[in-house]
Amino acid sequence: MIIERYDLVIIGMGAGGMEAAEFAVTLDLSVAVVERDRVGGDSLWTGSVPSKALLASAKAAHTMRTADLFGITAVEPTIDLAMVWRRVRAVQAEIARTDNDADRYRDMGITIVEGDATITGPNHVSVVSDAAEPITLEGRFIMACTGSSPRIPDIEGLVDAGFLTSETLFELDTPPSSIIILGGGPVGVEMAQALNRLGITNTLLHHGSSLLPRDEPALAHVLATTLRAEGVDLRLNAESTRVTFDESAKTVHATIKGIKHTFTADAILLAAGRRANTDGLGLEALGIDVGPTGVRVDSRGRTSVKTVYAAGDVAAGFRFTHSAGNYSVRAVRDMFFPGKGSGDLLVPWCTFTDPELAHAGLTIAEAETAFGNDVDVWKLDLIHNDRARTDSATEGTIVVITNKSRIVGAHILAPAAGEMIHELALAIRHDMKIGDIASLVHIYPTYATSIGQVASESLYERAQKLRWLVRR
Repeated sequence: MIIERYDLVIIGMGAGGMEAAEFAVTLDLSVAVVERDRVGGDSLWTGSVPSKALLASAKAAHTMRTADLFGITAVEPTIDLAMVWRRVRAVQAEIARTDNDADRYRDMGITIVEGDATITGPNHVSVVSDAAEPITLEGRFIMACTGSSPRIPDIEGLVDAGFLTSETLFELDTPPSSIIILGGGPVGVEMAQALNRLGITNTLLHHGSSLLPRDEPALAHVLATTLRAEGVDLRLNAESTRVTFDESAKTVHATIKGIKHTFTADAILLAAGRRANTDGLGLEALGIDVGPTGVRVDSRGRTSVKTVYAAGDVAAGFRFTHSAGNYSVRAVRDMFFPGKGSGDLLVPWCTFTDPELAHAGLTIAEAETAFGNDVDVWKLDLIHNDRARTDSATEGTIVVITNKSRIVGAHILAPAAGEMIHELALAIRHDMKIGDIASLVHIYPTYATSIGQVASESLYERAQKLRWLVRR
C-alpha cells in the first residue's frame, strides 16, 4: 500500500473542490484531489453550463418568433435539435480544455488522483482505481466535495419505464419530441421553458401549489403565467402516482385536486430535487452524521470529526455552484489560518428563466414571521422602467423588504435579474438601510434604475412626513 502525505486531501473536483484546491495551493500547502469521473463536476457536465447553453439557444428561437415586438417581421425558426445539443457539448468542451483542464491544476502543484475514495480515519483517505495500485492519502485535513445527484422519486413503474435526468439529458444526440417534467424547482422550470421554445412539447407536473417554493410566491406566480402563455402545459398540485409505458410512449398517472389524470410523452425528465453523494465515503463508520439533506456540518463546514470537512452539495445546506466554491474556500481558511472567519453567509440565487427570478434574504412571509408587523414592502413593476419599455420586456417586478428601514429581503423578476440582485444582496449582507440604496446614483436607462426608484420611494415617504419642516 502506497502512502502519500499532504496538508489537505480533497475528495471531488467540482466547483467546491477546484476552488478549495486552488486557494490552498496559493498558501504553499500540499494538496491532493481525488476525482473518480471528470474535472468540473456537476456544474460543468450536468448542471449550470449545459442548461444555460440550452437556454441561450432557446432564447434565440423565441426572439425570432417575437421579432415583431421590435418592428421586425417575426419568423418561425428552423431548429436543428442535434445541432443545438452539439453546441451545448462544444461549450462544455471549451471550458474543459481551458479553465477546467486537469493539467492547469497540475501545473499549479496540485496532485490529482483518479479513483474511488473512502475516508478510513480522521486523517486518511483510501483510493482504489482499476488502473493503479490502491493508495492511502494522509492529510492534516480532509474535505469532501462530492456533490449531489438527481433524486429518484418513489413512483410505481418509474424505474421500469426509464427516465432522463440532468445527468443524461445533455448526453443525447437528439432529444425526444415530447417530455413530461416531474418537479417545479429551478431545473424543472428552466428546462420547461427552454424545451418548449425549442419546439419540444412538454408538460410540467409539480406537487406543490406554487412553482419555485423557496422564492417570493407572487413573482413565481407571474413566472408560471408566462410559462403557460408560451405553451408549457403546467399542472400544479399534481401528485404523480405511477408510470406505465409501451414501445412508443410513457404515461404518468397523476392526481390533481382529487381528480385522476394521465399525461403521455416520449420521455420523462426528473427534476424532483437532489440527494447528496455520500455513498462509499465511509462517513458513518467514523461517526459522522449524514442526514436526509447531506452531511451535517457546522457553520464553517466542519463535521463532528474535527479534521474532516464537507462543502458544496454534499453538505446539508444550499446547493448552488457559487455557494459551493465560497463555502469550500472559507473552510480552507479556517483549517490553516489562526482564528475563525465569520460563520455568517448570505447566499443569493437565481432561476434563469426569461425573465429571470432572483432571490436574496427573506421572503415577505419569512420577514413577517421574524419581525411581525414591523415590516415594510416596497414594490415597483417594470412597466415603469424605461429600459424595459425599449426592450419590450416590461413583465416583471422588483420587491424590497425592510425592517426598521434595513433591507432584509429582495426579489427581482426581470431580464438579467441575476446580475441585478447583487446590489441588494450586498445591502442585506452589510445591514444597510434602503436609504443607502436611494443615495446611490443608478445609470439610466438600465433595469437597475428601478432599484433606485424603489429605494427612493422610501425617502419620498419620509420626506412627506417631515414636510412641515420645509422652509417656505
